[in-house]
Amino acid sequence: MSVNIDSVRKDFPILGRSVNGKKLVYLDNAATSQKPKIVIDSITEYYTKYNSNVHRGVHTLSMEATEAYENARFKVAKLINAPEDCIIWTRNATESLNLVASSWGLNNISAEQNIIITNAEHHSNLVTWQQISKKTGCELRYIDISNGFEMSNLKNILDKNTALVSITHISNVLGYVTPISDIVSLIKKMNLDTKILVDAAQSVPHMPLDVNDLGIDFLAFSAHKMMGPTGIGVLYGKKELLLNMEPYMFGGDMIIEVSYEGAKWNELPYKFEAGTPNIAGGISTGVAVDYLLNIGMENIWKHEVDLTNYALEKFSQFKNFTVLGNNLNHPRGGVISFVHKSIHPHDIGTILDKQGIAIRTGHHCAMPLVRSYGTSAAARVSFYIYNTFNEVDLFFEAIKDVEDYFL
Repeated sequence: MSVNIDSVRKDFPILGRSVNGKKLVYLDNAATSQKPKIVIDSITEYYTKYNSNVHRGVHTLSMEATEAYENARFKVAKLINAPEDCIIWTRNATESLNLVASSWGLNNISAEQNIIITNAEHHSNLVTWQQISKKTGCELRYIDISNGFEMSNLKNILDKNTALVSITHISNVLGYVTPISDIVSLIKKMNLDTKILVDAAQSVPHMPLDVNDLGIDFLAFSAHKMMGPTGIGVLYGKKELLLNMEPYMFGGDMIIEVSYEGAKWNELPYKFEAGTPNIAGGISTGVAVDYLLNIGMENIWKHEVDLTNYALEKFSQFKNFTVLGNNLNHPRGGVISFVHKSIHPHDIGTILDKQGIAIRTGHHCAMPLVRSYGTSAAARVSFYIYNTFNEVDLFFEAIKDVEDYFL
């Protein structure tokens, strides 16, 4: 099914605005996505029509809020083909990763074991496991994927003492797509009891994903990168693991019985959801999922891959620019980070902003990776379904202007 991108763009109010006298070209989707009006309206509707706490009331407003909130959980479960009670609401992907680290990692990883991550992890999936390594005494091992993910590099460091492989699905710097199914197959082939956690912050919003087909143990992602609101994320975990994990936080709604001597935890998924949740955020995330599925994840992925390939071809015509992760044969998503041989990324970003073009500059919460390329910062463009080939052309026209200005 083909998608009318111009029609899609009309659903996003912010795309009609001007920035510095120019029509907005938003190419910072890896940081956060824009929101369709239907998602924005769903937040207003909750607060104006049935604002109430969930799970705790027998009055009409509470029951309406609870139904909408839990229906959103069902939609998220459908998006990744997971059991509904294995979908845990968190604040973001970062909290989801920390939940696994604290509730599972500290209780299941010993000093004799090791954890494997890549050199391209977001700080959320790097610093978190650095801390677990320090607390448990286990070894933290790295796979270098600077030139692409090679299964042989994983096989060389994967062994019977590997407790966990925690890995990005799509790098937020390099754009490389990690072959998750191949990793799971290797673990099974080696007959290991190694768990696999996937940071899917850059993949769930953009491509079809089925946790059952992948065979993974944990999956983390954020709503704000998939047309939903900020302040809410998702953790998926296999039921047998979640049942044996201790809660990450304690308080209301995650308990089923309390005495002065102790407490009993609630059933899944509620034992991991302490306190009043982000109700409006959950409900609007469900609306965002509906919107994505209506377009079709396959259609979103194809459009972004086409945009990325088009942009990479354009970059090849600029001799002074280097794309980080320049293995163009490696499967990749809609993320391209780049540096210029003499112009600082912040200068590039500032001048592009004057043209109404929003990109990201800095270390992209992957400081060790960016520094490994001999630079402290990089510029980054990242695409979504509402971006157009014309916007890519405008970006490169502006890039040429940057070079003309400085050189």
